[in-house]
Amino acid sequence: MLTDPAVLTAIASPRRREILRLIWAAERGAGEIRQAMPDVSWGAVSLQLRALSEAGLVACRMQGRRRFYRADRQRLESVADMLESMWADALWKLKLAAELEATRRGPKKVQGPARRSLGEGGSKGPKVRTARIKRVQRSKK
Repeated sequence: MLTDPAVLTAIASPRRREILRLIWAAERGAGEIRQAMPDVSWGAVSLQLRALSEAGLVACRMQGRRRFYRADRQRLESVADMLESMWADALWKLKLAAELEATRRGPKKVQGPARRSLGEGGSKGPKVRTARIKRVQRSKK
């Protein structure tokens, strides 16, 4: 059986695969999906869900103002075995964590002794920035 290119394009993103894993067996609300992915903004989760919906890979049900999502397993039938084996594989979980960190936006998390407090090692700290802002505000008056 040939796999639709739209399906392959949609599951190419590690974030979309993670969302599919979350909604594979049970319907979940958008808030639950967002809570399961704390390093992703609401907007990013919404964009990923929209991409999956437009590809026809998830079904969306409205209840009041809330939306609930569930994977369309019939549409994903051609890649279901591959997805399930990836999700069960411990090495895949490690790879996913690395991919998600690599695609994370914003400042990178620093752990261990490399972390510096404000004002050390070239950072001028909040006092200097505040003074600069006040100077600029005064010059505009």
